[in-house]
Amino acid sequence: MDAGPLVLPPRVARPLRLLPFRGIMLAAGRIGAPSSVRAFTRPYREVPNRLQRWEAGGQLIHDAEPAVYLHEFTADGTTVRGLVGALDISRQASARGDVAVFPHEGVHPAQADELAARMTEMQTNPAPILLVHRGPASVRRLLDTVQQRPPTRELTDRGGQHHRVWAIRDRGDLAVLAESLAPTRALIADGHHRYTAYLQMQRADPRPSTSAGLAILVDQDDTPLLLGPIHRVLGHVTLEGLLAACDRAGVAFTRTDEAPAVAALPADTLAATDGRRWALLRLALPSDRIAVEVLHDQLLPALAPRPTRVGYQHTVDDALAAVTTGPATALLMPAPDFAEVLAVCGHDRLLPEKATSFQPKPNVGVLIRSLRDG
Repeated sequence: MDAGPLVLPPRVARPLRLLPFRGIMLAAGRIGAPSSVRAFTRPYREVPNRLQRWEAGGQLIHDAEPAVYLHEFTADGTTVRGLVGALDISRQASARGDVAVFPHEGVHPAQADELAARMTEMQTNPAPILLVHRGPASVRRLLDTVQQRPPTRELTDRGGQHHRVWAIRDRGDLAVLAESLAPTRALIADGHHRYTAYLQMQRADPRPSTSAGLAILVDQDDTPLLLGPIHRVLGHVTLEGLLAACDRAGVAFTRTDEAPAVAALPADTLAATDGRRWALLRLALPSDRIAVEVLHDQLLPALAPRPTRVGYQHTVDDALAAVTTGPATALLMPAPDFAEVLAVCGHDRLLPEKATSFQPKPNVGVLIRSLRDG
């Protein structure tokens, strides 16, 4: 599914609008449960009927009135709050200054096509894409006021996440949100392919329900997401082969042992290992570029032979485990900085695939959107 070139997703035009929708919320015991994920699998046309059966059995709530929702969730000691609504995608930007939503990675068209077909058949947005921005103080003040009220719903799910949800329906509150968010420029933190699928659905069948897609908008200056690296595993690349490529690409390296290599890495440093031997690679970073860009633009092209595959791992332990299953070299990446990712978008560039890991993300099932609601 991931084969083929990456392409730039279309860009939605400002004003950024999060529209009210009728939220579907699974019962606490179903959120984070494997059975809930299976509810959104084949045959996709049966998804609405499955959800109706769950509603009849008291396993979900489908709000009678639309709202924009404040969703606060806590996972592994980190608490995040975001606004969940139907992101207006009805207008595409004609100029860079008009852009409301910035991707920072390319997408595989075939994967976006498959997701669009799936959501069209199930008539459901099963989970929100994750957007992040630097929000205005007026929104933070409003959310503080909303949180002084009792939550619409509070629960701890099967995956251990704690959730509080407030339905925002007051016209005055919605007007403040609309005015305050209009000039926002948001970054897609997670969900590039689903975002692109939303736009494909809108082009294929333009109507009110397809002119929006479910999204959660998090203010990085309010409850910041953790931004971590995604490590690389180079299939059938030896450590000596990688270090030879460093020589060809002009990348400095020093041999080391495991202890300093798995410590927090500076922004210009990678750690490489075949599971037995270690090296630290020091990249010469231009002022406007980050390590993952230089790795893919400068070092990986110097490999001979090229990797049979590039694997992606979110943890050091998983990356180290991957090199024990066959000939491979793991590259442990430094964590990017949010400001650096914004700067990449500011220079109108895309990062390589799987360059960032924004965490935590809420488990599936807290807020779902039906396209049948209009």
